[in-house]
Amino acid sequence: MEAGKSSAAIIPTPSTEDFRIALRDTSPILLGIVPFGITCGVMGLTAGLTPLETIMMSIMVFAGASQFVAISMLGAGITSWSVIVFTTLLVNLRHLLMGASLAPYMSQLPKPLQALLAFVLTDESYAITISRTHNGHYSGAYQLGTSVLLYTTWAVSTAVGAYLGSYFPDPLAWGLDFAMPATFMVLLIPRLMEDRIQQIVCAIAAVLAVAGALLLPGKWYIIIACLAASAVGAYLEGGKGGAQ
Repeated sequence: MEAGKSSAAIIPTPSTEDFRIALRDTSPILLGIVPFGITCGVMGLTAGLTPLETIMMSIMVFAGASQFVAISMLGAGITSWSVIVFTTLLVNLRHLLMGASLAPYMSQLPKPLQALLAFVLTDESYAITISRTHNGHYSGAYQLGTSVLLYTTWAVSTAVGAYLGSYFPDPLAWGLDFAMPATFMVLLIPRLMEDRIQQIVCAIAAVLAVAGALLLPGKWYIIIACLAASAVGAYLEGGKGGAQ
């Protein structure tokens, strides 16, 4: 996207309509968020946390994958906070790449709103926001609407799992967790059809992620796939720009 075009497409002024549209666009993903949130609540109790501690983790951390890792470590008897924090930091390093992608747009927003959007940034809110940005324009209100709905749903579903866990022994058995990857595919595939470089980057990321998941311990495959694919994408984009 050209610099002039990108700047013109940024709309920093909050819009009630954008917020409402964000709620509509995000609603289908909730089918996948709810069972994960309930499972998080159940796992928190299993690991020895109180219902309040489990809910507060979702409210203050708001990072599904990291919460699952942290709870699993607590359940395994690992009580060193430095180890837990470092491990969850590695899992969430991908947020640096997502934040860098949105930074040119978010920098136009008020600082308090930037801080809030950075805190509630998730894979889902990023995917929905960046897809709309590429197809139309960026709106801080739209990103806020997406994030607020996801944040609220995650906190409430965690509370349901924490207090009614005995009624939900295995929420993921419902199969609704497929709603999230299915939504990502719907957002991703149209973008891949537009640019050969994006197709190459996606293919490299997929191959490295699968290979890393099979060969490497922990969640390192996420970081390696992201960094390697980003480097290839930057190199190809640089060559493309130099050829023009």
